[in-house]
Amino acid sequence: MSPETLLLLALGALVVIAGVRWIGERTGLPAAALLPVIGIIYALLPGPNISLDPHIVLTFILPPLLYSAALDSSLLAIRANLRIVIGLSVLLVFATALLIGAGFALFVTGATLAAGVAVGAAVAPPDPVAALAVGRKVGLPPRLITIIQGEGLLNDATALTVLNVAVAAAVGGHFSVPGAGGLFLLAAAGGTAVGVVVAYAVRLVRPIAKDALLANAVSLATPFVAYLAGEALHVSGVLAVVVAGLIVGHDTPRSGTGASRLQTSAVWRFVDFLLEGLVFLLIGQQLPAVLRGLRQYGIWTVVIAIAVSVGVTLLLRPVWLTLTQAMHLLLRREDEGLARREIAALSWAGTRGVISLAAVFTIPLTTDAGEPFPDRDLLLFCTFVVVLVTLVGQGLTFAPLVRALGLRANEVDEALMRNEARIASVHAALDRLDDLDQDEPADAPAIEALRTRLQERLRRYEHRLDLLQSAESDELPVSERYEAALRIRRLAIEAQREELLRRRDAGALPDEALRRLERELDHEERVLPDRPR
Repeated sequence: MSPETLLLLALGALVVIAGVRWIGERTGLPAAALLPVIGIIYALLPGPNISLDPHIVLTFILPPLLYSAALDSSLLAIRANLRIVIGLSVLLVFATALLIGAGFALFVTGATLAAGVAVGAAVAPPDPVAALAVGRKVGLPPRLITIIQGEGLLNDATALTVLNVAVAAAVGGHFSVPGAGGLFLLAAAGGTAVGVVVAYAVRLVRPIAKDALLANAVSLATPFVAYLAGEALHVSGVLAVVVAGLIVGHDTPRSGTGASRLQTSAVWRFVDFLLEGLVFLLIGQQLPAVLRGLRQYGIWTVVIAIAVSVGVTLLLRPVWLTLTQAMHLLLRREDEGLARREIAALSWAGTRGVISLAAVFTIPLTTDAGEPFPDRDLLLFCTFVVVLVTLVGQGLTFAPLVRALGLRANEVDEALMRNEARIASVHAALDRLDDLDQDEPADAPAIEALRTRLQERLRRYEHRLDLLQSAESDELPVSERYEAALRIRRLAIEAQREELLRRRDAGALPDEALRRLERELDHEERVLPDRPR
Protein backbone atom coordinates (compact mmCIF):
# COMPACT_ATOMS: atom_id res chain seq x y z
CA MET A 1 0.00 0.00 0.00
CA SER A 2 1.49 3.34 -1.07
CA PRO A 3 2.02 6.18 1.45
CA GLU A 4 -0.57 8.27 -0.40
CA THR A 5 -3.19 5.53 -0.10
CA LEU A 6 -2.38 5.03 3.58
CA LEU A 7 -2.70 8.78 4.17
CA LEU A 8 -6.07 8.88 2.40
CA LEU A 9 -7.31 5.98 4.52
CA ALA A 10 -6.12 7.72 7.69
CA LEU A 11 -7.85 10.98 6.70
CA GLY A 12 -11.00 9.08 5.78
CA ALA A 13 -10.96 7.29 9.13
CA LEU A 14 -10.55 10.61 10.95
CA VAL A 15 -13.53 12.09 9.08
CA VAL A 16 -15.66 9.03 9.88
CA ILE A 17 -14.66 9.01 13.57
CA ALA A 18 -15.41 12.72 13.93
CA GLY A 19 -18.70 12.34 12.05
CA VAL A 20 -19.83 9.42 14.19
CA ARG A 21 -18.97 11.35 17.36
CA TRP A 22 -21.06 14.29 16.08
CA ILE A 23 -23.97 11.94 15.35
CA GLY A 24 -23.59 10.23 18.73
CA GLU A 25 -23.72 13.54 20.61
CA ARG A 26 -27.01 14.43 18.92
CA THR A 27 -28.71 11.03 18.95
CA GLY A 28 -27.32 9.38 22.06
CA LEU A 29 -26.11 6.38 20.02
CA PRO A 30 -22.71 5.06 21.18
CA ALA A 31 -19.86 5.47 18.70
CA ALA A 32 -18.49 2.08 19.76
CA ALA A 33 -21.59 0.43 18.29
CA LEU A 34 -21.81 2.55 15.11
CA LEU A 35 -18.16 2.42 14.01
CA PRO A 36 -17.90 -1.39 13.61
CA VAL A 37 -21.00 -1.36 11.39
CA ILE A 38 -19.43 1.35 9.22
CA GLY A 39 -16.22 -0.69 9.13
CA ILE A 40 -18.14 -3.75 7.89
CA ILE A 41 -19.86 -1.72 5.18
CA TYR A 42 -16.50 -0.34 4.02
CA ALA A 43 -14.90 -3.80 4.10
CA LEU A 44 -17.55 -5.12 1.71
CA LEU A 45 -16.88 -2.35 -0.83
CA PRO A 46 -14.14 -2.62 -3.46
CA GLY A 47 -10.92 -0.83 -2.64
CA PRO A 48 -7.98 -0.96 -0.20
CA ASN A 49 -8.57 -2.30 3.27
CA ILE A 50 -6.56 -2.39 6.50
CA SER A 51 -5.96 -5.76 8.10
CA LEU A 52 -5.56 -6.10 11.86
CA ASP A 53 -2.00 -6.71 12.99
CA PRO A 54 -2.45 -8.09 16.52
CA HIS A 55 1.12 -7.28 17.58
CA ILE A 56 0.68 -3.61 16.62
CA VAL A 57 -2.59 -3.48 18.57
CA LEU A 58 -1.10 -5.13 21.65
CA THR A 59 2.08 -3.03 21.57
CA PHE A 60 1.05 0.40 20.28
CA ILE A 61 -2.72 0.72 20.91
CA LEU A 62 -3.55 -1.29 24.03
CA PRO A 63 -0.96 0.29 26.42
CA PRO A 64 -2.00 3.94 25.92
CA LEU A 65 -5.71 3.10 26.09
CA LEU A 66 -5.29 1.12 29.31
CA TYR A 67 -3.01 3.75 30.82
CA SER A 68 -5.41 6.58 30.04
CA ALA A 69 -8.29 4.61 31.58
CA ALA A 70 -6.17 3.90 34.66
CA LEU A 71 -5.29 7.59 35.05
CA ASP A 72 -9.01 8.43 35.11
CA SER A 73 -9.85 5.64 37.56
CA SER A 74 -9.82 5.79 41.34
CA LEU A 75 -7.34 3.56 43.13
CA LEU A 76 -9.27 4.00 46.38
CA ALA A 77 -12.66 3.24 44.78
CA ILE A 78 -11.32 0.11 43.05
CA ARG A 79 -9.80 -1.05 46.34
CA ALA A 80 -13.16 -0.52 48.05
CA ASN A 81 -14.84 -2.76 45.44
CA LEU A 82 -11.91 -5.14 45.02
CA ARG A 83 -13.90 -8.30 45.77
CA ILE A 84 -16.34 -7.68 42.92
CA VAL A 85 -13.63 -6.40 40.56
CA ILE A 86 -11.39 -9.45 41.11
CA GLY A 87 -14.35 -11.77 40.76
CA LEU A 88 -15.22 -10.30 37.35
CA SER A 89 -11.74 -9.60 35.99
CA VAL A 90 -10.02 -12.83 37.09
CA LEU A 91 -12.38 -15.58 38.19
CA LEU A 92 -15.12 -14.89 35.62
CA VAL A 93 -12.51 -14.72 32.83
CA PHE A 94 -11.17 -18.13 33.87
CA ALA A 95 -14.69 -19.56 34.12
CA THR A 96 -15.69 -18.18 30.69
CA ALA A 97 -12.58 -19.56 29.00
CA LEU A 98 -12.94 -23.02 30.58
CA LEU A 99 -16.68 -23.29 29.95
CA ILE A 100 -16.36 -22.32 26.28
CA GLY A 101 -13.44 -24.71 25.98
CA ALA A 102 -15.53 -27.54 27.43
CA GLY A 103 -18.41 -26.63 25.11
CA PHE A 104 -16.15 -26.80 22.06
CA ALA A 105 -14.67 -30.13 23.15
CA LEU A 106 -18.12 -31.65 23.77
CA PHE A 107 -20.28 -30.22 21.00
CA VAL A 108 -18.09 -28.95 18.13
CA THR A 109 -16.98 -31.76 15.86
CA GLY A 110 -13.21 -32.21 15.89
CA ALA A 111 -12.50 -29.32 18.27
CA THR A 112 -10.05 -29.72 21.14
CA LEU A 113 -10.28 -28.40 24.70
CA ALA A 114 -7.20 -26.23 24.20
CA ALA A 115 -8.61 -24.62 21.03
CA GLY A 116 -11.90 -23.96 22.80
CA VAL A 117 -10.15 -22.42 25.79
CA ALA A 118 -8.19 -20.21 23.39
CA VAL A 119 -11.34 -18.70 21.87
CA GLY A 120 -12.90 -18.57 25.34
CA ALA A 121 -9.96 -16.56 26.65
CA ALA A 122 -10.17 -14.22 23.66
CA VAL A 123 -13.87 -13.40 24.18
CA ALA A 124 -13.79 -13.45 27.99
CA PRO A 125 -12.54 -9.88 28.72
CA PRO A 126 -15.15 -7.14 28.22
CA ASP A 127 -14.00 -3.87 26.68
CA PRO A 128 -15.72 -1.24 28.85
CA VAL A 129 -15.44 1.69 26.43
CA ALA A 130 -18.98 1.46 25.07
CA ALA A 131 -20.57 0.70 28.45
CA LEU A 132 -18.72 3.54 30.19
CA ALA A 133 -19.53 6.06 27.46
CA VAL A 134 -23.22 5.25 27.72
CA GLY A 135 -23.16 4.87 31.50
CA ARG A 136 -21.67 8.31 32.09
CA LYS A 137 -24.12 9.89 29.67
CA VAL A 138 -27.19 8.41 31.39
CA GLY A 139 -25.83 9.06 34.89
CA LEU A 140 -24.92 5.54 36.02
CA PRO A 141 -24.04 5.55 39.75
CA PRO A 142 -20.32 6.07 40.49
CA ARG A 143 -19.94 2.65 42.13
CA LEU A 144 -21.04 0.82 38.97
CA ILE A 145 -18.75 3.03 36.88
CA THR A 146 -15.87 2.05 39.18
CA ILE A 147 -16.66 -1.68 38.90
CA ILE A 148 -16.87 -1.53 35.08
CA GLN A 149 -13.62 0.47 34.95
CA GLY A 150 -11.79 -1.84 37.33
CA GLU A 151 -12.91 -4.95 35.51
CA GLY A 152 -11.86 -3.54 32.15
CA LEU A 153 -8.44 -2.58 33.49
CA LEU A 154 -7.55 -5.96 34.98
CA ASN A 155 -9.28 -8.58 32.83
CA ASP A 156 -7.01 -8.26 29.78
CA ALA A 157 -4.01 -9.56 31.71
CA THR A 158 -5.99 -12.62 32.83
CA ALA A 159 -7.33 -13.35 29.36
CA LEU A 160 -4.02 -12.94 27.53
CA THR A 161 -2.26 -15.23 30.03
CA VAL A 162 -4.91 -17.95 29.66
CA LEU A 163 -4.78 -17.56 25.88
CA ASN A 164 -1.01 -18.01 25.80
CA VAL A 165 -1.28 -21.18 27.91
CA ALA A 166 -4.07 -22.56 25.72
CA VAL A 167 -2.20 -21.82 22.49
CA ALA A 168 0.94 -23.45 23.88
CA ALA A 169 -1.11 -26.52 24.78
CA ALA A 170 -2.75 -26.69 21.35
CA VAL A 171 0.61 -26.29 19.63
CA GLY A 172 2.60 -28.56 21.84
CA GLY A 173 0.13 -30.94 23.34
CA HIS A 174 -1.30 -30.69 26.87
CA PHE A 175 -3.56 -28.16 28.62
CA SER A 176 -3.47 -27.98 32.42
CA VAL A 177 -5.83 -25.84 34.49
CA PRO A 178 -3.42 -25.75 37.51
CA GLY A 179 -0.60 -24.89 35.11
CA ALA A 180 -2.62 -22.02 33.65
CA GLY A 181 -3.41 -20.76 37.15
CA GLY A 182 0.23 -20.92 38.21
CA LEU A 183 1.40 -19.04 35.13
CA PHE A 184 -1.26 -16.42 35.68
CA LEU A 185 -0.20 -15.84 39.30
CA LEU A 186 3.44 -15.52 38.24
CA ALA A 187 2.59 -13.13 35.40
CA ALA A 188 0.26 -11.08 37.63
CA ALA A 189 2.75 -10.77 40.50
CA GLY A 190 5.55 -9.82 38.14
CA GLY A 191 3.39 -7.36 36.20
CA THR A 192 2.26 -5.70 39.43
CA ALA A 193 5.87 -5.35 40.60
CA VAL A 194 6.95 -3.83 37.27
CA GLY A 195 4.03 -1.38 37.37
CA VAL A 196 4.94 -0.25 40.88
CA VAL A 197 8.60 0.27 39.89
CA VAL A 198 7.65 2.28 36.79
CA ALA A 199 5.19 4.42 38.78
CA TYR A 200 7.81 5.28 41.38
CA ALA A 201 10.31 6.04 38.62
CA VAL A 202 7.78 8.55 37.25
CA ARG A 203 7.48 10.01 40.74
CA LEU A 204 11.26 10.55 40.82
CA VAL A 205 11.30 12.13 37.35
CA ARG A 206 8.43 14.55 37.96
CA PRO A 207 10.41 17.13 40.01
CA ILE A 208 12.87 17.33 37.12
CA ALA A 209 10.20 17.50 34.38
CA LYS A 210 8.27 20.50 35.75
CA ASP A 211 7.81 21.99 32.29
CA ALA A 212 4.37 21.04 30.93
CA LEU A 213 5.79 19.73 27.65
CA LEU A 214 8.37 17.56 29.43
CA ALA A 215 5.71 16.25 31.81
CA ASN A 216 3.53 15.43 28.81
CA ALA A 217 6.39 13.54 27.14
CA VAL A 218 6.96 11.51 30.31
CA SER A 219 3.24 10.73 30.54
CA LEU A 220 3.05 9.54 26.92
CA ALA A 221 6.14 7.36 27.31
CA THR A 222 5.11 5.74 30.61
CA PRO A 223 2.63 3.11 29.29
CA PHE A 224 5.07 1.91 26.64
CA VAL A 225 7.93 1.69 29.15
CA ALA A 226 5.75 -0.31 31.54
CA TYR A 227 4.49 -2.64 28.81
CA LEU A 228 7.91 -3.29 27.26
CA ALA A 229 9.50 -3.84 30.68
CA GLY A 230 6.82 -6.36 31.60
CA GLU A 231 7.09 -8.24 28.33
CA ALA A 232 10.91 -8.25 28.50
CA LEU A 233 10.70 -9.91 31.93
CA HIS A 234 8.07 -12.40 30.65
CA VAL A 235 5.39 -11.13 33.02
CA SER A 236 2.15 -9.29 32.29
CA GLY A 237 2.99 -6.07 30.47
CA VAL A 238 -0.73 -5.23 30.42
CA LEU A 239 -0.98 -5.42 34.22
CA ALA A 240 2.22 -3.39 34.53
CA VAL A 241 0.60 -0.59 32.50
CA VAL A 242 -2.58 -0.67 34.59
CA VAL A 243 -0.79 -0.65 37.97
CA ALA A 244 1.52 2.16 36.85
CA GLY A 245 -1.47 4.18 35.63
CA LEU A 246 -3.43 3.72 38.84
CA ILE A 247 -0.51 4.81 41.04
CA VAL A 248 0.51 7.73 38.81
CA GLY A 249 -3.11 8.89 38.58
CA HIS A 250 -3.43 8.71 42.37
CA ASP A 251 -0.21 10.75 42.79
CA THR A 252 -0.89 13.35 40.07
CA PRO A 253 -3.04 15.76 42.15
CA ARG A 254 -0.20 15.96 44.70
CA SER A 255 2.93 15.91 42.55
CA GLY A 256 1.95 17.37 39.16
CA THR A 257 1.79 21.05 38.31
CA GLY A 258 -1.41 22.77 37.23
CA ALA A 259 -0.10 23.46 33.71
CA SER A 260 1.07 19.88 33.21
CA ARG A 261 -2.25 18.46 34.45
CA LEU A 262 -4.25 20.66 32.07
CA GLN A 263 -2.10 19.83 29.07
CA THR A 264 -1.72 16.11 29.83
CA SER A 265 -5.44 15.71 30.36
CA ALA A 266 -6.19 17.35 26.99
CA VAL A 267 -3.62 15.19 25.18
CA TRP A 268 -4.94 11.94 26.65
CA ARG A 269 -8.52 12.86 25.75
CA PHE A 270 -7.43 13.33 22.14
CA VAL A 271 -5.42 10.09 22.16
CA ASP A 272 -8.48 8.22 23.47
CA PHE A 273 -10.70 9.80 20.85
CA LEU A 274 -8.43 8.76 17.97
CA LEU A 275 -7.38 5.30 19.16
CA GLU A 276 -10.82 4.19 20.32
CA GLY A 277 -12.40 5.32 17.07
CA LEU A 278 -9.68 3.62 15.03
CA VAL A 279 -9.93 0.28 16.80
CA PHE A 280 -13.70 0.12 16.46
CA LEU A 281 -13.41 0.87 12.74
CA LEU A 282 -10.74 -1.84 12.48
CA ILE A 283 -13.09 -4.39 14.07
CA GLY A 284 -15.59 -4.05 11.23
CA GLN A 285 -12.90 -4.17 8.55
CA GLN A 286 -11.73 -7.64 9.62
CA LEU A 287 -14.87 -9.32 8.23
CA PRO A 288 -13.30 -10.45 4.91
CA ALA A 289 -10.30 -12.02 6.68
CA VAL A 290 -12.58 -13.74 9.17
CA LEU A 291 -14.91 -15.14 6.48
CA ARG A 292 -12.11 -16.31 4.22
CA GLY A 293 -11.47 -19.67 5.87
CA LEU A 294 -15.01 -20.71 6.81
CA ARG A 295 -15.81 -22.70 3.68
CA GLN A 296 -14.14 -25.82 5.04
CA TYR A 297 -16.69 -26.15 7.85
CA GLY A 298 -20.21 -27.52 7.72
CA ILE A 299 -23.05 -25.17 8.53
CA TRP A 300 -23.99 -26.99 11.74
CA THR A 301 -20.41 -26.93 12.99
CA VAL A 302 -20.35 -23.16 12.57
CA VAL A 303 -23.80 -22.71 14.14
CA ILE A 304 -22.94 -24.84 17.18
CA ALA A 305 -19.59 -23.09 17.67
CA ILE A 306 -21.29 -19.68 17.53
CA ALA A 307 -24.03 -20.83 19.91
CA VAL A 308 -21.47 -22.04 22.45
CA SER A 309 -19.36 -18.87 22.21
CA VAL A 310 -22.20 -16.33 22.26
CA GLY A 311 -24.35 -18.31 24.70
CA VAL A 312 -21.65 -18.72 27.34
CA THR A 313 -20.50 -15.11 26.92
CA LEU A 314 -23.98 -13.66 27.40
CA LEU A 315 -25.44 -16.08 29.97
CA LEU A 316 -22.52 -16.82 32.28
CA ARG A 317 -22.06 -13.19 33.32
CA PRO A 318 -25.54 -12.68 34.92
CA VAL A 319 -25.38 -16.18 36.44
CA TRP A 320 -21.96 -15.40 37.92
CA LEU A 321 -23.07 -12.05 39.34
CA THR A 322 -26.20 -13.60 40.84
CA LEU A 323 -24.33 -16.53 42.43
CA THR A 324 -21.56 -14.35 43.86
CA GLN A 325 -24.15 -11.99 45.34
CA ALA A 326 -25.96 -14.98 46.90
CA MET A 327 -22.65 -16.13 48.42
CA HIS A 328 -22.03 -12.59 49.67
CA LEU A 329 -25.38 -12.61 51.48
CA LEU A 330 -24.80 -16.12 52.80
CA LEU A 331 -21.39 -15.24 54.22
CA ARG A 332 -22.65 -11.87 55.48
CA ARG A 333 -19.64 -9.96 54.27
CA GLU A 334 -19.08 -6.46 55.63
CA ASP A 335 -18.54 -4.87 52.20
CA GLU A 336 -21.59 -3.67 50.31
CA GLY A 337 -23.16 -6.17 47.92
CA LEU A 338 -25.02 -5.58 44.68
CA ALA A 339 -28.73 -4.89 44.33
CA ARG A 340 -30.77 -6.71 41.70
CA ARG A 341 -30.92 -3.65 39.46
CA GLU A 342 -27.15 -3.27 39.70
CA ILE A 343 -26.67 -6.94 38.78
CA ALA A 344 -28.92 -6.45 35.74
CA ALA A 345 -26.95 -3.39 34.59
CA LEU A 346 -23.55 -5.05 35.09
CA SER A 347 -24.78 -8.17 33.29
CA TRP A 348 -25.44 -6.11 30.17
CA ALA A 349 -22.20 -4.09 30.45
CA GLY A 350 -20.03 -6.87 28.98
CA THR A 351 -19.33 -5.49 25.52
CA ARG A 352 -16.30 -7.07 23.84
CA GLY A 353 -13.92 -5.12 21.64
CA VAL A 354 -10.64 -4.96 19.80
CA ILE A 355 -8.69 -6.79 22.53
CA SER A 356 -10.69 -9.93 21.80
CA LEU A 357 -9.94 -9.74 18.08
CA ALA A 358 -6.29 -8.81 18.59
CA ALA A 359 -5.89 -11.71 21.01
CA VAL A 360 -7.44 -14.34 18.75
CA PHE A 361 -5.44 -13.10 15.74
CA THR A 362 -2.24 -13.91 17.68
CA ILE A 363 -3.07 -17.62 17.39
CA PRO A 364 -0.36 -19.05 15.09
CA LEU A 365 -1.13 -20.51 11.69
CA THR A 366 0.65 -23.81 12.41
CA THR A 367 1.64 -26.03 15.33
CA ASP A 368 5.18 -27.09 16.22
CA ALA A 369 4.71 -30.10 13.96
CA GLY A 370 4.00 -27.84 10.98
CA GLU A 371 0.32 -28.76 10.87
CA PRO A 372 -2.43 -26.09 10.66
CA PHE A 373 -3.53 -24.79 14.05
CA PRO A 374 -6.77 -26.67 14.87
CA ASP A 375 -9.89 -24.76 13.80
CA ARG A 376 -8.13 -21.39 13.69
CA ASP A 377 -10.54 -19.92 11.11
CA LEU A 378 -13.53 -21.08 13.13
CA LEU A 379 -12.09 -19.51 16.27
CA LEU A 380 -11.61 -16.20 14.44
CA PHE A 381 -15.19 -16.20 13.20
CA CYS A 382 -16.67 -17.04 16.62
CA THR A 383 -14.70 -14.23 18.23
CA PHE A 384 -15.82 -11.78 15.56
CA VAL A 385 -19.47 -12.72 16.06
CA VAL A 386 -19.21 -12.35 19.85
CA VAL A 387 -17.59 -8.92 19.47
CA LEU A 388 -20.21 -7.77 16.97
CA VAL A 389 -23.18 -9.11 18.94
CA THR A 390 -22.05 -7.51 22.19
CA LEU A 391 -20.82 -4.22 20.72
CA VAL A 392 -23.88 -3.56 18.58
CA GLY A 393 -26.52 -5.46 20.54
CA GLN A 394 -25.53 -4.51 24.08
CA GLY A 395 -24.02 -1.17 23.07
CA LEU A 396 -27.26 0.10 21.53
CA THR A 397 -29.55 -1.27 24.26
CA PHE A 398 -27.50 -0.47 27.38
CA ALA A 399 -28.81 3.09 27.77
CA PRO A 400 -32.52 2.09 27.51
CA LEU A 401 -31.87 -0.73 30.00
CA VAL A 402 -30.24 1.61 32.53
CA ARG A 403 -33.14 4.06 32.19
CA ALA A 404 -35.71 1.27 32.55
CA LEU A 405 -33.97 0.03 35.70
CA GLY A 406 -34.08 3.52 37.16
CA LEU A 407 -30.37 3.43 37.95
CA ARG A 408 -29.16 6.98 38.23
CA ALA A 409 -26.57 8.72 40.34
CA ASN A 410 -27.99 11.05 42.98
CA GLU A 411 -26.90 14.36 41.50
CA VAL A 412 -27.81 16.31 44.63
CA ASP A 413 -25.66 14.12 46.90
CA GLU A 414 -22.70 14.40 44.52
CA ALA A 415 -23.10 18.17 44.23
CA LEU A 416 -23.35 18.43 48.03
CA MET A 417 -20.10 16.52 48.41
CA ARG A 418 -18.33 18.76 45.89
CA ASN A 419 -19.60 22.00 47.43
CA GLU A 420 -18.69 20.88 50.95
CA ALA A 421 -15.17 20.18 49.65
CA ARG A 422 -15.06 23.59 47.96
CA ILE A 423 -16.08 25.32 51.19
CA ALA A 424 -13.49 23.37 53.18
CA SER A 425 -10.76 24.30 50.67
CA VAL A 426 -11.64 28.01 50.87
CA HIS A 427 -11.58 27.86 54.68
CA ALA A 428 -8.11 26.26 54.46
CA ALA A 429 -6.96 29.11 52.20
CA LEU A 430 -8.37 31.73 54.59
CA ASP A 431 -6.59 30.05 57.51
CA ARG A 432 -3.34 30.14 55.55
CA LEU A 433 -3.87 33.86 54.85
CA ASP A 434 -4.36 34.48 58.59
CA ASP A 435 -1.00 32.81 59.25
CA LEU A 436 0.66 34.86 56.51
CA ASP A 437 -0.88 38.05 57.90
CA GLN A 438 0.93 37.44 61.19
CA ASP A 439 4.22 36.25 59.70
CA GLU A 440 4.49 38.75 56.83
CA PRO A 441 2.74 42.01 57.80
CA ALA A 442 4.36 43.84 54.90
CA ASP A 443 2.16 41.86 52.51
CA ALA A 444 -1.04 42.87 54.29
CA PRO A 445 -2.63 44.75 51.30
CA ALA A 446 -2.19 41.77 48.94
CA ILE A 447 -3.41 39.37 51.63
CA GLU A 448 -6.49 41.47 52.32
CA ALA A 449 -7.37 41.72 48.61
CA LEU A 450 -7.16 37.96 48.22
CA ARG A 451 -9.12 37.43 51.43
CA THR A 452 -11.95 39.58 50.04
CA ARG A 453 -12.12 37.51 46.84
CA LEU A 454 -12.06 34.24 48.78
CA GLN A 455 -14.81 35.41 51.13
CA GLU A 456 -16.98 36.32 48.12
CA ARG A 457 -16.35 32.87 46.66
CA LEU A 458 -17.20 31.32 50.04
CA ARG A 459 -20.54 33.16 50.11
CA ARG A 460 -21.38 31.76 46.64
CA TYR A 461 -20.51 28.24 47.71
CA GLU A 462 -22.53 28.53 50.92
CA HIS A 463 -25.54 29.84 48.97
CA ARG A 464 -25.25 26.91 46.59
CA LEU A 465 -24.97 24.52 49.55
CA ASP A 466 -28.15 25.93 51.09
CA LEU A 467 -29.99 25.34 47.81
CA LEU A 468 -28.74 21.75 47.62
CA GLN A 469 -29.63 20.97 51.22
CA SER A 470 -33.18 22.23 50.67
CA ALA A 471 -33.64 20.23 47.45
CA GLU A 472 -36.67 17.93 47.57
CA SER A 473 -35.65 15.57 44.76
CA ASP A 474 -32.55 13.95 43.24
CA GLU A 475 -32.47 16.57 40.46
CA LEU A 476 -30.09 19.50 40.84
CA PRO A 477 -31.96 22.66 41.84
CA VAL A 478 -31.70 25.57 39.42
CA SER A 479 -30.56 28.91 40.77
CA GLU A 480 -31.54 31.80 38.52
CA ARG A 481 -28.93 34.03 40.14
CA TYR A 482 -26.19 31.41 39.59
CA GLU A 483 -27.15 30.83 35.95
CA ALA A 484 -27.29 34.58 35.35
CA ALA A 485 -23.80 34.95 36.85
CA LEU A 486 -22.44 32.24 34.53
CA ARG A 487 -24.08 33.86 31.49
CA ILE A 488 -22.73 37.30 32.38
CA ARG A 489 -19.18 35.95 32.94
CA ARG A 490 -19.26 34.28 29.51
CA LEU A 491 -20.46 37.48 27.86
CA ALA A 492 -17.66 39.42 29.61
CA ILE A 493 -15.03 36.94 28.40
CA GLU A 494 -16.45 37.15 24.88
CA ALA A 495 -16.21 40.96 24.97
CA GLN A 496 -12.58 40.72 26.12
CA ARG A 497 -11.75 38.38 23.25
CA GLU A 498 -13.38 40.69 20.71
CA GLU A 499 -11.39 43.66 22.00
CA LEU A 500 -8.10 41.73 21.85
CA LEU A 501 -8.84 40.70 18.26
CA ARG A 502 -9.77 44.27 17.35
CA ARG A 503 -6.44 45.52 18.71
CA ARG A 504 -4.52 42.76 16.90
CA ASP A 505 -6.23 43.56 13.59
CA ALA A 506 -5.48 47.25 14.10
CA GLY A 507 -1.79 46.47 14.57
CA ALA A 508 -1.75 47.48 18.23
CA LEU A 509 -1.19 43.96 19.59
CA PRO A 510 1.29 41.38 18.24
CA ASP A 511 0.00 37.86 17.58
CA GLU A 512 2.29 36.41 20.23
CA ALA A 513 0.79 38.70 22.87
CA LEU A 514 -2.71 37.93 21.60
CA ARG A 515 -2.17 34.17 22.02
CA ARG A 516 -0.86 34.67 25.55
CA LEU A 517 -3.78 36.85 26.61
CA GLU A 518 -6.28 34.59 24.87
CA ARG A 519 -4.83 31.61 26.73
CA GLU A 520 -5.58 33.41 30.01
CA LEU A 521 -9.19 33.90 28.94
CA ASP A 522 -9.41 30.27 27.79
CA HIS A 523 -8.36 29.05 31.25
CA GLU A 524 -10.87 31.38 32.87
CA GLU A 525 -13.65 30.11 30.61
CA ARG A 526 -12.66 26.45 31.03
CA VAL A 527 -13.47 26.44 34.73
CA LEU A 528 -17.02 27.66 34.12
CA PRO A 529 -19.43 24.71 34.37
CA ASP A 530 -21.89 23.93 31.59
CA ARG A 531 -24.58 23.70 34.24
CA PRO A 532 -24.85 24.32 38.01
CA ARG A 533 -23.01 21.63 39.96
